[in-house]
Amino acid sequence: MAKIVYFVAGLMILLGLVWMGQGSGYFPYPAESFMIDQTQWIYWGALAAALGIIVIAVTRNAQRRSRKQTDG
Repeated sequence: MAKIVYFVAGLMILLGLVWMGQGSGYFPYPAESFMIDQTQWIYWGALAAALGIIVIAVTRNAQRRSRKQTDG
């Protein structure tokens, strides 16, 4: 289950970075994208990436707690 959570969180981080790149104009692909040079997508991308990082941190913390309980 943790592998799926890590995969989804990784996708959130990657997607957030792409959104930030498009919003800032550093990643103008595809050329007709409505997101290029739109500042709001920098913020949405930062939020998505931050949520991905938070999900990874929470998952790691939960895994450590469950290991400590079973080692007990």
